Amino acid sequence: MGDPLRPVVIGVDIGTTSTKAVAYDLDGLLLAHHSVGYPLDEPFPGYAEQDARHIHAAVLESLRVVVAELDRPVAGLSFGTAMHSLIGLDPDGRPLTPSVTWADSRASRQAERLRAVPSGLALHRRTGTPVHPMAPLPKLLWFAEQEPVLFGRAAYWVGIKDWVLLRLCDALVTDHSVASATGLMDMHQLSWDEEALDVAGISAEQLPELVPTTTVLPGLTAEAAAATGLPRDTKVVVGAGDGPLANLGLGAVAPGVMACTIGTSGAMRVMVERPGVDPLGGVFCYALTEQRWVVGGAINNGGVVLEWTGDALAPELGEEAEEELLAQAALAPVGSGGLIMLPYLLSERAPHWSALPRGAYVGLTHGHRRAHLVRAALEGVCQQLALVLASVRAAGNEVREIRASGGFARSPLWRQMLADVLGVPVHFPATREGSGFGAALLGMEALGLIPSIEVAAHLVHIEETARPDPAAAATYAALLPLFAGLYDALVPTFTSLRRLAPGLTPAPAPAPPKR
Repeated sequence: MGDPLRPVVIGVDIGTTSTKAVAYDLDGLLLAHHSVGYPLDEPFPGYAEQDARHIHAAVLESLRVVVAELDRPVAGLSFGTAMHSLIGLDPDGRPLTPSVTWADSRASRQAERLRAVPSGLALHRRTGTPVHPMAPLPKLLWFAEQEPVLFGRAAYWVGIKDWVLLRLCDALVTDHSVASATGLMDMHQLSWDEEALDVAGISAEQLPELVPTTTVLPGLTAEAAAATGLPRDTKVVVGAGDGPLANLGLGAVAPGVMACTIGTSGAMRVMVERPGVDPLGGVFCYALTEQRWVVGGAINNGGVVLEWTGDALAPELGEEAEEELLAQAALAPVGSGGLIMLPYLLSERAPHWSALPRGAYVGLTHGHRRAHLVRAALEGVCQQLALVLASVRAAGNEVREIRASGGFARSPLWRQMLADVLGVPVHFPATREGSGFGAALLGMEALGLIPSIEVAAHLVHIEETARPDPAAAATYAALLPLFAGLYDALVPTFTSLRRLAPGLTPAPAPAPPKR
């Protein structure tokens, strides 16, 4: 376990499907880790929500296990979180709603209505958050219009990390990083945006106090201390969003070094020193600290696409289908024999920021088999990331190096495919816990244990580099314009399908829940 006198910081990464607690020393050595999963509930079309109590319990359990494994005191905790979540609370801080996640698209009509007016793009430029149903701003509009009684009862609107910290530390705060992904904070002023609040129909008093990501809360409640095995005076760093933290955890802190993550979803981000988005609003801009921001784009469909291929194309393989599916994909040729998949199973975000698209296979022939369909799905995820890379560059940002992490990195096939599609070498750090390590590093800086987060670049060891195969890269480069053009070509079809969707369900859609 190393030197028992060396401080240890635990990063807590509240993700979409699990919470991970990871303990590191000041040299970046991983000392202990534990993950606790929970479901993503989809009770009605477009819904993607979670029980906040399950996530709070997962935080406590993951911390309890890690603390029990350590042989030294914990200097502090530091938090990261999936962004864009929204929970309505009553005056006593009890949830009135589930945690509505980034994947929830029920506010698509509200987002499209707001996006269609000039003030929509102006909001994006001020807040850094695209006008999209993933963001809390359109979600608040949905609640105001569809559940007005509940909306009127809500004393506070918070994100999942905000609520967890309220339970752990009895403090209602949100950091600049999470707030920069709500569509409600002016990223230049670091204050709640008055126009956005007016559009949402809420007041600043209904939102948590805005604080820097390095803010240190003085300790835990008696209940939280007992549940985790930590002293009550354990320092708690508020932390940041998982996207900016992934850049930090991958050592992608210098301009021109892009971080790429593929987990359930995916994203590409490059660090900049001043906030801003491109004039057309093709990228987001989220905070890490007041001096460090990330510009990039997220996609809804990452590892979830591989999971879908197992459920839909190979159900006989069961829950442990991933390895066999990847082996089958490796049997198909580069380009999947001319088969293209648009992987928009959960709609999509960057670079179009529209909730309209659906998934599609194009180019299907009698000669295609399951291996082609699986490989085309993986290629589609990588091609969508290539469109995000192009948008980041079009926004005037240099990209000279890519570092990647996420569950996909376990697969040699997928690692090589990403390098071939992007057309540049992709570096894979030894650590697989990008956001968790980033949270721990941010905590170390906040607690004065390291001079600055710049040390991240030196602590991250590159374990492997995937370099593009010239022939494969040429094939993907030829296919990318076709892939990109399919979105525009199919927008009328997507629009018509959404209009017809209520009549195409296999059974009458159930009514939304009464609260």
